[in-house]
Amino acid sequence: MPEIRPVTKENWEALIDLNVRGDQKDFVASNLYSIAEAQFGEDFEGHWDFHPYGIYDGDTPVGFLMYGHNFSHPTQQAFIIRLMVDEKFQGKGYGRFAMEKMLEMFRADERIKEVGISYEPNNEGARKLYANIGFVETGEIVEDEVVAVLKLRS
Repeated sequence: MPEIRPVTKENWEALIDLNVRGDQKDFVASNLYSIAEAQFGEDFEGHWDFHPYGIYDGDTPVGFLMYGHNFSHPTQQAFIIRLMVDEKFQGKGYGRFAMEKMLEMFRADERIKEVGISYEPNNEGARKLYANIGFVETGEIVEDEVVAVLKLRS
């Protein structure tokens, strides 16, 4: 059964060795960059704290995800910053599993009313997955990426 685990000093090196396919390299930042970025968060319409996780199948790392939260943001209190599955493990449901686990955490937190995500406009795999889960594109483009949102509660 897959699971997600926080990035730690014991597992970060295995997670930075994961890679997407060559034709997907422009779709997602490296895991090394993401883990470094998580140390600082980001200031965009308030401060976002980042939380990086590894996606595991047993003891095997198969992917990486990172979300941010900013509970004082007027629209999106959570944002999925990164989601990647290693090229050797794609097409096996790990990306959907990771999305569902994150959404489960967000639904459990009453402060999170809306979740955002962004992706490259030509990343059809991501677009299809996120739309299937219920994300709706807003028509907004931020840093050359399409923005989509999922309303969890009013």
